[in-house]
Amino acid sequence: MLVRTLTGNPPTTKLPAGAVDTQMHLYLPGYPSLPGGPGLPAGALPDPDRYRQVMAWLGIDRVIITQGNAQQRDNENLVACLAAMGDVARGVCVIDSTTSDAELERLSQAGNVGTRIMDLPGGAVALNELEAVDAKAAAMGWMVAVQFDGSNILDHEQRLKNLKSRWVFDHHGKFFAGVTPDSPQVAAVKRLIDGGRCWFKFAGAYESSKSGGPDYADIAAVARELAAYAPQRMVWGTNWPHNLAREQADYPDDAALTDTVLGWLPDAAALHLALVKNPEELYGLPAWEVSAD
Repeated sequence: MLVRTLTGNPPTTKLPAGAVDTQMHLYLPGYPSLPGGPGLPAGALPDPDRYRQVMAWLGIDRVIITQGNAQQRDNENLVACLAAMGDVARGVCVIDSTTSDAELERLSQAGNVGTRIMDLPGGAVALNELEAVDAKAAAMGWMVAVQFDGSNILDHEQRLKNLKSRWVFDHHGKFFAGVTPDSPQVAAVKRLIDGGRCWFKFAGAYESSKSGGPDYADIAAVARELAAYAPQRMVWGTNWPHNLAREQADYPDDAALTDTVLGWLPDAAALHLALVKNPEELYGLPAWEVSAD
């Protein structure tokens, strides 16, 4: 049985006040997995109470809960989790070309600030709906999280360039074929960032690394290149509860992983941007208020 560590020694990297985890999933009882997606995560249900312990352990103040693929296009688990987490949380839901204006408004009132495209096995809405989803997101002032095999980004660059919404290229780009900082795919990411609406997310390095942990050297090289190029466009997420991990041996040490990934940012200023200012801009969050001592 997989058991998630929820507390321990904090990361060596001190997260700044107002830090946002922009990539994770939560689950409550009563919301089963649906056909077309993966099953629910292994082990005890990764619920709000367990994630709050992780927040305290790592030093996270705010969170973006992303609709998990297990529930496909049914956002009710996400809506319930947003209510359970309260004002520290916002959501990235799933919509498609048929989603009504009334449903969009309901999802917005529940705390959703974005939607996702996931063009990989198990994803609920693929790239064929990109423009339709983007149009609805733009009308709501939402962002779009876009995930696909980044090895093919040159095939999609023009479509991505034309997006009206703020959007984030998910999970380190998921360049499954492998890239280096000098690869044309990385140059394409830079061009999209330069277009003014694209961000890049540090999350789930283990999902596409060919060199493997604990340092994920191939992912690190590209991450360092992009973070140096555009520190104002990087965001970070834990990818908790690490849904691909089905066995204990595959489950990462969250504190160590946090240190590794945040170590790819060039300096303290870039860390503050990636964890506070950039997610505020991308997700439309209120500015973090620093309380006077």
